[in-house]
Amino acid sequence: MDETYDVVVVGGGAAGLSGALALSRARRSVLVVDSGEPRNAPADRVHNYLGREGTPPGDLLAAGRAEVAQYGGQLHTGRVNLAAREDEGFRLTLDGGESVRARRLLVTTGLTDELPDVPGLAQRWGRDVLHCPYCHGWEVRDRRIGVLATGPLAVHQAEMWRQWSPNVLLLLHDAPAPDEEAAERLAARGIAVVPGPVAAVEVTDDALTGVRLADGRVVALDAVVVATRLTARADLLVGLGLAPEEVTMGEHVIGAQIPADATGATAVPGVWVAGNVADLRGQVITSAAAGLNAAAAINGDLIAEDTRVAVRAYRQTIATMFEEPAWEERYRSRQSVWSGRPNPQLVAEVADLTPGRALDVGSGEGGDAVWLATRGWRVTAVDISATALERAAAHADDAGVRDRIEFTHADLRDKPPAEEAYDLVSAQFMHLPPAPRRELFARLAAAVAPGGVLLIVGHHPSDLWTSARRMHLPTMMYTADEVAADLDPTRWEVLAAEARPRTATDPDGGDITIHDAVLLARRR
Repeated sequence: MDETYDVVVVGGGAAGLSGALALSRARRSVLVVDSGEPRNAPADRVHNYLGREGTPPGDLLAAGRAEVAQYGGQLHTGRVNLAAREDEGFRLTLDGGESVRARRLLVTTGLTDELPDVPGLAQRWGRDVLHCPYCHGWEVRDRRIGVLATGPLAVHQAEMWRQWSPNVLLLLHDAPAPDEEAAERLAARGIAVVPGPVAAVEVTDDALTGVRLADGRVVALDAVVVATRLTARADLLVGLGLAPEEVTMGEHVIGAQIPADATGATAVPGVWVAGNVADLRGQVITSAAAGLNAAAAINGDLIAEDTRVAVRAYRQTIATMFEEPAWEERYRSRQSVWSGRPNPQLVAEVADLTPGRALDVGSGEGGDAVWLATRGWRVTAVDISATALERAAAHADDAGVRDRIEFTHADLRDKPPAEEAYDLVSAQFMHLPPAPRRELFARLAAAVAPGGVLLIVGHHPSDLWTSARRMHLPTMMYTADEVAADLDPTRWEVLAAEARPRTATDPDGGDITIHDAVLLARRR
């Protein structure tokens, strides 16, 4: 087992496995903890499950476990003894002493059937002591069926089972005799009423043959139907602050279940329920559907949380990654960050210009500044990182052009360059949030002398559509047209404003085409 999961599913029946399957397919880390005690273990077949009709319950669960594992879900046999809130999730203590953490919980622990205290009844449960006509009616059709009265709904039960067999008896046991109206309905349907307590179930050769009454008489039967008290297995949920609520049928209480909304979400944030723990009447197929429904809601909730976390991180990145401490950390973490070669758009646009005074903005390790200096330019190289400038100065020394470059440690947002002081202002891949970027570009434009040129190059937004390795910061990317729109046309002649393609290599080594946003303008 791992230490932390997106979702821990407690209970590995149809609801739990269905939820785990959907969550695993949603690429969530999932652990299913199951004690191996399904409610329907005594039954020999699952019915009314489209496509799985007549499947043995154990086979259905084995197939479900294999499907969950196929998609990376983990399964653990055991119990969860305790679940407690921890930070934004839960800490679960297992019966073996291990503990795991879950961001969300899906509890599908099912229910228990509380049977009347009639000797032999529990031993035949799920075989020929039955409860649900939709689950077992077909298998005992036309047989002799005794409905054991355990409450005021016994007459209703007998009428229900009459649909499957004409040979239905109502065993009053400890219940009062039906009133006149109910007795008439039973008589009309041919349902005999057997008075007196039932003392035991009669079994011959591992088959139910009838019931013995307290007075010693034996009523021959092929099956006994009993309405159990349905109680959700909710101890774990009670420990989290949830309480089962009584469920009524008509005016009569039939059991208790954990309240939840239509998705299975409970009143405790982060806790979902599905299956019989939340729906006493649910059959296998509806429990599986409820597990899927809850899984979709849990995944949606996790997506919302993941997005909130991502937004906080995104805002932090935008606020810090282009500031001096981040640049210093970036340069100090590597011997070199850039190739040392000049940027290709600078070479393309400046190679034929008459050298003069140049401002290299964000000069980094000096590739552009050194190239300009070797072409005869006198360069002011400005960067926010002292480490980058030290490397750039060393490169200039190696190239023999140190005397032609003035290295300046500054943030031009705080210390704008002198106005009309440069014949070339070059800003290569200067990416900032929109407002400070426009302000900086305006200051760079003001630094261009009459007749000089402004060259601004950036990653075009369409690069985010490719497999190029780009940080996903769309607001920090721009088009050349956007930059050109901020230039006064009475003072500037735009020579180029385009998305210029070039070939690059993606992280997998493949050749791709990316685009540079290139703005070249001459000051009038």
